[in-house]
Amino acid sequence: MALARATDAFWSTGFSGTSLDRLCEATDMNRPSLYLAFGDKRALYLAALGKYIEQSSQAIAAALDYEVTLAVALTQLYEFTLTVYLPKAANARGCFMISTAVPEATNDDEIRSLLRAAVAEFDRLVCARLLHARQIGELPAASDPATLASIATAVVHTLAIRARAGESRKALMAIVAAAVTMICGPASAAARTKPRAVR
Repeated sequence: MALARATDAFWSTGFSGTSLDRLCEATDMNRPSLYLAFGDKRALYLAALGKYIEQSSQAIAAALDYEVTLAVALTQLYEFTLTVYLPKAANARGCFMISTAVPEATNDDEIRSLLRAAVAEFDRLVCARLLHARQIGELPAASDPATLASIATAVVHTLAIRARAGESRKALMAIVAAAVTMICGPASAAARTKPRAVR
């Protein structure tokens, strides 16, 4: 619970912009207790980032369901990200990793390594799903799953930035529809059914 509250604090104001006093207030812990539980502010942030990456990877894998069509799987992926980036009960916040780790990656080797590994894992998960789609004939035999995966994940990144910037869900879903059509082809995208809820 304390880590989740600290994550929300970092998500709102970033690593540099989140003071220890703000973290103590968010977690309902005094400084000695905070240090004892998590170490310093950077250690707390790294714990929050690691947990976010772990949970995101699990959710992404679930969204990329191999039992549905590729168009449905991609739509599920994008709709899942929008539930995170545009929570109903809070202000638009985008992606925790992009909003907080990207600004710190320039000067922090460990954060940069975590960011790079997370992006690579995201690409790997999507590429594997696209490779399966090619194997079963949903994508042309000449298609390049690795390149398409980079495009598919780039769409997630732009959704995160645009959500943080205040664009509407309707506008973001228009981007989703265009991306799915571009990757899957007009016929496959048009034939998609409503995605199931991702658990």
